[in-house]
Amino acid sequence: MADNNQKPTNSRMANLHPEGKPRKKIWLQIIKWFFIVAMLIIVSGVGLFAYYAKDAPSISQAQLQSGGTSRLYTRDGKFLLSLGSEKRTYVNNDEIPKELKNAIVSVEDRRFYKEGIGLDPIRIVGSVLVNAKSKGVAAGGSTITQQLVKLSVFSTAASQRTLRRKAQEAWLSMKVEREFSKEQILEFYINKVYMNYGNYGMGTAADFYYGKDLKDLDLAQTALLAGMPNAPVTYDPYVYPEKAKYRRDIVLRAMLKNDKITKSQYTQAVNEPITQGLQPKKNNATSELRKVDDPYIKEVISEVKSKGFNPYNDNLKITVNIDQDAQQKLYDLVNNGSVPFTNDKMQVGATIIDPRTGHVIAIIGGRKLPSVQLGLNRAVQTGRSTGSTVKPVLDYGPAIEYLNWPTSHILDDSKYVYPGTNIQLYDWDNKYEGKMTMRHALEQSRNVPAVKTLSKVGVARASLFARKLGVNVPSDSGLSVAIGANASSLQMAGAFGAFANNGVYHKPQFVSKIETPDGLTRNYDSSGTRVMKESTAYIMTDMLKGVLTKGSGTQARIKNLYEAGKTGTVKYSDEELVKYPQYKNSPKDSWFVGYTKLYSMGIWTGYDNLKDGTPSGVGSSSAQLLYKQMMSYLMTDKANKDWTKPSTVVRRRIANGTQDKVVSPTASNSSWQLFVKGHAPKNPYSEVTVDKRKDEDEDDDVDTRFDTEDDTSSKGQSHSQSSSSSSHAEQQSSSQKQSSTSNNNNSNNQNQNNNQQTENKSNNQNNNSQQNTNNQNNQNQQQNQGNNSNNNH
Repeated sequence: MADNNQKPTNSRMANLHPEGKPRKKIWLQIIKWFFIVAMLIIVSGVGLFAYYAKDAPSISQAQLQSGGTSRLYTRDGKFLLSLGSEKRTYVNNDEIPKELKNAIVSVEDRRFYKEGIGLDPIRIVGSVLVNAKSKGVAAGGSTITQQLVKLSVFSTAASQRTLRRKAQEAWLSMKVEREFSKEQILEFYINKVYMNYGNYGMGTAADFYYGKDLKDLDLAQTALLAGMPNAPVTYDPYVYPEKAKYRRDIVLRAMLKNDKITKSQYTQAVNEPITQGLQPKKNNATSELRKVDDPYIKEVISEVKSKGFNPYNDNLKITVNIDQDAQQKLYDLVNNGSVPFTNDKMQVGATIIDPRTGHVIAIIGGRKLPSVQLGLNRAVQTGRSTGSTVKPVLDYGPAIEYLNWPTSHILDDSKYVYPGTNIQLYDWDNKYEGKMTMRHALEQSRNVPAVKTLSKVGVARASLFARKLGVNVPSDSGLSVAIGANASSLQMAGAFGAFANNGVYHKPQFVSKIETPDGLTRNYDSSGTRVMKESTAYIMTDMLKGVLTKGSGTQARIKNLYEAGKTGTVKYSDEELVKYPQYKNSPKDSWFVGYTKLYSMGIWTGYDNLKDGTPSGVGSSSAQLLYKQMMSYLMTDKANKDWTKPSTVVRRRIANGTQDKVVSPTASNSSWQLFVKGHAPKNPYSEVTVDKRKDEDEDDDVDTRFDTEDDTSSKGQSHSQSSSSSSHAEQQSSSQKQSSTSNNNNSNNQNQNNNQQTENKSNNQNNNSQQNTNNQNNQNQQQNQGNNSNNNH
């Protein structure tokens, strides 16, 4: 039997690998290539680092010592103001307590005094491992020196955390370490960090929060200030005391672990109430300019943050779109009595934009307010109904855009009950006026025609149109949204700006440019977005002109100025009137949104709380009167230009009481109406004669309402409810009108019927879809429409 332990001497493997020597050569090859690859990676990394570092910005002692605040400039390059407090308490190294230095080093950078190059490789590797494990940014690897460099030269925006930026940050950190001592670096850091409420530096914060110098703080107070720069708003001891205590205790544990305090000191400090020694919250002294510009500044800060920057820490140069003279004028008008309000508690929110660019040139967030920085801005709140100012955006604009309705389209202002409910819709005067043109319905702000128009268009399609204009209306809303949606004066000014700008929408913006200390520049101006056909914008503007000349907005009219606009009034709900029955005949909110070619202005007026009062007397017209004075100021010495009719719009002289019966340009009992090209009735007269609009002012005074009555039982019911004494006479008069005009109408019936059939066919599918939507939203309508639908004007 063969020996099992005997090794074969003639095996193939033995011949190929005698005594395993070739296997050793393979491992040597692997190790050799590993070192070669590693060296290539190192060399490449060093080369890439050098490539990025060579373009690093300069850094000086002045930059390291300065506060981290950003500065605002106007579009013509003039300095406006700084976001930081006007006074910063700078503390020199010999004024900084050792206890504060120990707290900062313990929690931010334990090896700070041992680092020789401004970087901590151990911490960097640790943060990489932690972040890889958490699949996010759970830990940072920056030293105090790196943080100082970041605050002095770079932006803290997440979008700027690139390899190039990190390389430059590391290079400058090494440079700072070479040129300044550890004590100087700590001094710069302690005086630079943001401590909330516009305060920079821990010396400033010690006075703000405790009314003391740094050297007079106890251990717990010192620890709180040392920990706040990590998230100064989150660890605000006034607003978030529990979070502030949590952060303070982290600092104290770090100090204990770092052997900088004893166990007994730690125990005493963590048991100290976070409010101990805390001063009553106070407002920093503010200049008159800051008070006037506060609502604008608040929106600038919000917009800068939304773009990924920190306006308090990033040393940004921010170019804003404010017109300071206009901002001052708007502030003065609402505060000095030039515009009458019911009383001092009545509030206002107003926004003015340039529709050609979307630049917000002025904004006011309230009146008769205390000197509070970044206070409530009523101009951007979206929790108040717009009333009828939404009709151009949600009802008639979409009808022109999608259904090609002319200004003479006939609508029926008669008794209306929301489908699937028993809720009857009333107009603002609790009357119905019968058949009328779309132009008249908009000018006189009739509610029933607006709701019927939205029903024809379909809520889903109309909400899409509105969203393109910056007004967010849920696609599953009930039909009551036709006469009131929640939006802000900022949104409404932007939406109407699209009509003013021939159908091109610019999102309202406060900031046009941001420049960072390292030379990066971001420009935010855009060419805008076309959100509707030019024909839609022109036809809508032409109708909205009538609101000021003969409609609900005559108090806002400025003589000889080309302008357009819409009123909006919201009355109190039934539930609110139960609590305050004295408000029955008063508006809850009053709006006016108006525009020229150069400016679009949205204005809301009302009260913050029901108990504060209700707009009454001249206060009911405050929105219109504010618009009139402010727009008059803005248009002084400006070009007063009318809108040019596009080739896609045609004008016809239409017989009153008809939708498309063309008559002679000189015919009486008629008016000029606008049609989308391709959807206008045939013109038997000269196009040149018809298109030349003569005696425009006289035509504007013609009532284009279709006065003929509908011979239906619901019509009779509605008139008996509104005015039983006049109903019979109106019906008789209506019947006579129908009889007297029947011969004239017969000649045009076939053309009208063909047009109506075409329109019915195009809308039939949408009506079916809308009926389904109505059925799905009956419950929502029952809850909301009963309170609001009858009240908006």
